[in-house]
Amino acid sequence: MKYRVLVVDDDQNIAELIRLYLEKEMYEVRIAYDGKKAMSIFYEWTPDLVILDIMIPQMDGYEVCKHIRKAGNIPIIMLTARGEVIDKVLGLELGADDYIVKPFEPKELLARVKAVLRRTQNSDMIKEEKLVFPGISIDKNDYTVTFKGKRIEMPPKELELLYFLASRPNQVFTREQLLEKVWDYDYIGDSRTVDVHIKRLREKLHDEMGRWDIKTVWGVGYKFEVQR
Repeated sequence: MKYRVLVVDDDQNIAELIRLYLEKEMYEVRIAYDGKKAMSIFYEWTPDLVILDIMIPQMDGYEVCKHIRKAGNIPIIMLTARGEVIDKVLGLELGADDYIVKPFEPKELLARVKAVLRRTQNSDMIKEEKLVFPGISIDKNDYTVTFKGKRIEMPPKELELLYFLASRPNQVFTREQLLEKVWDYDYIGDSRTVDVHIKRLREKLHDEMGRWDIKTVWGVGYKFEVQR
């Protein structure tokens, strides 16, 4: 398995150094130089781990950490020049899995990355299957959807379809792909069953702020669109 790592640091030299070492170890790497871009890549790409600086423009590392934690349990390693105890405590309390102070040894960072991924992979059996976006949470553990603070009644296949699309933001799927992935078989016949489920989801869910939506991609299929 090739793990995805998102590196968030406004120092291009450090970011590229980290990329170099990670790619030598066969990790797939993307870089963001500010907090807003980091969240855009996070929602679109769904990394397996985030290496996060604190002092970055647009949205600082603490805020990025908060947003990532609201979205799920993706592991976070904070890598920063802020080495005071209070900074470490705050980072860990916000949900960081590890905290490394600059300057750092790349080999140590690699060891920490491997250790954090090993811990999280070992806990996959009990990992929450819960997605959170503005105004909505989709919990596959107990098959509940909470929208604007209220529990929404939803049959299992509707929830599973919503969860599948929302877990892969901005990725387009054909009706046939959705039937295969959500209904667990290659459906022979009328694929409009997907259209019916999408219609019911739209009747129950709508974000007036336009931060997310279930979009039709004409001639192709559907996607759960998240604003970047």
